[in-house]
Amino acid sequence: DWLALKPQEPSPSQCCGSGCKPCIYDVYEKELAQWERAKAKQDKSLLMEKKEQSSNSELNPDTFTAFNISSVEQLTEDTYQYRFELPGNSSLRLSLGQHIVLRGVVNGLEVQRAYTPISPGNAEGYFEVLMKHGELLMLASGTGLAPMLPILQSITDDEEDETFVTLVGCFRTFDKIYLKPLLQDLARYWNIRIFYVLSQETSLENLPWSYQENTYTGRLNEDLMKMIINSCRRKPFVLICGSSAFSEDMSRYLKAAGIEENSWFVF
Repeated sequence: DWLALKPQEPSPSQCCGSGCKPCIYDVYEKELAQWERAKAKQDKSLLMEKKEQSSNSELNPDTFTAFNISSVEQLTEDTYQYRFELPGNSSLRLSLGQHIVLRGVVNGLEVQRAYTPISPGNAEGYFEVLMKHGELLMLASGTGLAPMLPILQSITDDEEDETFVTLVGCFRTFDKIYLKPLLQDLARYWNIRIFYVLSQETSLENLPWSYQENTYTGRLNEDLMKMIINSCRRKPFVLICGSSAFSEDMSRYLKAAGIEENSWFVF
């Protein structure tokens, strides 16, 4: 029961590297110490201290404060304006050039990023930030994975790049999956999802448990394509690489899923 309440240590990909105060690791150490005190005293009420602090409308450099999102406005194809509520007529009271750190859960992973509010520093009852969200869907068959990797790594290497990526790798069997350690490492990033489609596997039971949830047997067909596209946050731009037959099939499935032809590229 106590293990379920224990804070989870962040992975390196969760830290934006901008010298935030508090850094996600600072918050983890503080929450871990709080959990250890509560466990030692067998008093779960001590875990509520953080929630009580979060009701304070003034920003605190040592802890996170919870705010509700009151509206999201799409400004361009991939840029959104988020408005957050502040209690009563309170304001952030930031100095010129100061930024805030926003923390939330994306794909089950806790992520934090630094943003400079676009609302006036003395705005009362709210603050606003701009966020840019691109979306890529990569469809790779066998060695067609090769041109996808430099793109993926350029996204993960740039801490300012918030492009969401879904990579679908199609292979004959589990043993034929190329570069497993690298792909598993990329999948730990908050904005990267990786699915595997194994055409000659009949069961997932013999696969490592860490692969079973995101692996499908059989071929990548029209129904599976629609399911993957529907799981994206917005209509993605699609990159395709594989045999000519694979590319033709993928193009046909994308059309059936409502993706326009100018929204995909075939290597």
